[in-house]
Amino acid sequence: MERTPTSNAGPGLLGPGLFRFLKDLKAHNDRDWFQENKGRYETEARDPMLRFIADFSGPLSSLSRHFLADPRPSGGSMFRIYRDTRFSKDKSPYKTHLAAHFPHRAAAAGGVHGPGFYLHLEPGGSFAGGGLWHPEPDALLKVRQAIATRPAAWKALRKSGLEIEGEALKRVPQGFANDHPCAEDLKLKDFYTTCSFTNAQVLAPDFLDQVAGACQRAAPLVAFLCKALDLPW
Repeated sequence: MERTPTSNAGPGLLGPGLFRFLKDLKAHNDRDWFQENKGRYETEARDPMLRFIADFSGPLSSLSRHFLADPRPSGGSMFRIYRDTRFSKDKSPYKTHLAAHFPHRAAAAGGVHGPGFYLHLEPGGSFAGGGLWHPEPDALLKVRQAIATRPAAWKALRKSGLEIEGEALKRVPQGFANDHPCAEDLKLKDFYTTCSFTNAQVLAPDFLDQVAGACQRAAPLVAFLCKALDLPW
């Protein structure tokens, strides 16, 4: 049976060993090195991340009870460290970052392609946020229809200063008016927003609160997406 690390809320959930390990892994991204340093991965990276996920369940439920923070080592919120190299020219076997996804309970089977919140930890490139990344065609159409039929609600998100990121088409998709007031956003293929963190912020005692704040800022967007996809918020 796999062990779920016990929640241990408090200062230093993520220690400096996390970034040291990830930097070393980037410099030695091969199976032999990883096997020799697997103990470091578990104690300096995996276990602290799983404890963070466990402790994040409280702040997440205060945003919405419909999202999951699952600290299981396998099949939970944390993504595997192993890369899928089948269709990639880069055959490096390991990711050089840690990541966790907090999906909607009703759409958990959709994985990263359903609405949710996300945390990415990487030396010099950490961030958190929420939204919808690479949705399936039916979900993408529903979101575009929601934007087209509820332009006031969508514009309110934009006016709040929320920066919505993601890939976009060059032209307004078929079935939508080119002169629609939200035409530029109808071109979007992703709908998410993020907040970046320095290494020092990640290692600070209040990082859990900082991630909660980033998700809270993303919450209006995630709520709009849930409504578009007929999911409870």
